[in-house]
Amino acid sequence: MELHTLPPDHEKGETKFLRFRSWSTPLTGVHPAVQPFAGRIGGNQALVLDRNDPKNTEYLKAVPDAAPFMRVSEALDLRGFLDWNLWKFAIVEGVASFLLIFITGWIAIRPRPASSTSSSTEPTAAGVFGTSTFLGPLIGGITNWLFLTLFIYSFAPISGGHINPTITLATFFARLISLPRMTLYLMGQTGGGALAGLVLHNLFGSSNFVVGGCFIETNLVEVRQALLLEFMCTLTLVFIAFGVALNPRQERIFGPALAPWLVGLTLGLLSWSSSYEKPGYAGASMNPARCFGVYVGSGFPGYHWIHWVGVFCATLGHGLFYQLLPPWTTDKK
Repeated sequence: MELHTLPPDHEKGETKFLRFRSWSTPLTGVHPAVQPFAGRIGGNQALVLDRNDPKNTEYLKAVPDAAPFMRVSEALDLRGFLDWNLWKFAIVEGVASFLLIFITGWIAIRPRPASSTSSSTEPTAAGVFGTSTFLGPLIGGITNWLFLTLFIYSFAPISGGHINPTITLATFFARLISLPRMTLYLMGQTGGGALAGLVLHNLFGSSNFVVGGCFIETNLVEVRQALLLEFMCTLTLVFIAFGVALNPRQERIFGPALAPWLVGLTLGLLSWSSSYEKPGYAGASMNPARCFGVYVGSGFPGYHWIHWVGVFCATLGHGLFYQLLPPWTTDKK
């Protein structure tokens, strides 16, 4: 498959899209519409424009994250809020978040414990590995893996397939997306999560429920411990996601076919493995929009802020590291 880029038609106000020409496609005059975007999950920064090509200069002024190497001033340019396509992509992120948060929340939903005690079952000869504390999150981890992978496949060609404020914040701090895109995506993801929470509330029949990844028994787990676990799991997720799905050095190794599986697998493993070692801790969220939506349906606990603070600190830390060792180099002496 051959990749072509076309210069923008500024007089008509058209948006630039990447054009694919495939030998298996008999159609002429039409092509799949894929907007160039450096922060696309699974794209490994391959579907981007050449910032050094003069034909792309005007378009990159309007959409600076269509190519890597954004300057800080370009990333913070507010003109992106006037780009109707960004609003449409944010709506797509909202729809994807709504569906993903609903289905993964419904799989992990259960009645709120009657008292603030550990929900662990009695130990077996296999220890914790033979209890529901271990097996329940295992099912959740597998379904998280499969559903996230499928959602990335479905939505990455349109909006970039973030479907999670963690990825959106991480790509912003790595200067792969602009401030307007980050803001609109966060609005869409959080709004989609809130709608999912309302649906969960309606289907469960009350607000007396909890969801794995968004529940802490504070008499067993200190909030600072939960915050640190959220930070460490999120940091692990971001480093691996960037390594397999956003690294141009891996484009020929993983590519868009395998990378979504690896990102989904990482989230599934982390959500499962963080949920059974600490009694009273239902696992790391790594998706603040998911827990925000759950709390819209079930009520906001006093520790609800850790899902945002942990993610913010982890993505900021990764962004600083990313700037020290960027994946691109230039030919300039």
